[in-house]
Amino acid sequence: MKIMDFLAPKAVSTTLTSANKKDVVEELLGLLINAGAVEKKHKSKVLEVLMAREALGSTAIGQGIAIPHGKCDCVKKLVGCLGISKAGIDFDSLDGEPAYIFFLLVAPADSAGPHLKALAKISRLLKDKYIRESLKSVKDEKSMLQIILQEDSRLSKV
Repeated sequence: MKIMDFLAPKAVSTTLTSANKKDVVEELLGLLINAGAVEKKHKSKVLEVLMAREALGSTAIGQGIAIPHGKCDCVKKLVGCLGISKAGIDFDSLDGEPAYIFFLLVAPADSAGPHLKALAKISRLLKDKYIRESLKSVKDEKSMLQIILQEDSRLSKV
């Protein structure tokens, strides 16, 4: 599995403007809706699913990374978006640091395998400090997608 298998290319942003957890999750979900990956009529249900998952425990994994995710029968396949907050957002991270890099995933209710593979793939990608720093300092969405494509290619050879 490659990140571009689930990342909606039109659902990326280098300029997230939200200042708190709920707002950034809603802003990221908006990216998926605008890209056509999630239907607008499902917005409140998907948001509810994502925030319920956050209530179980933060999806911020430290090192400036958060991977909000949830399962919902509103989608037919795993979809994701990527956003960068230049200011950083308090996301109740394990290390107490703000999150800057956000991958949001929405998976069909009955799909454990692809969902877990995607989480592992993202975690593996973002373990690399150089990748994290490159994404945080990226100037535009095209450059951000270029980094992901390059790493997808490199990691698929490993």
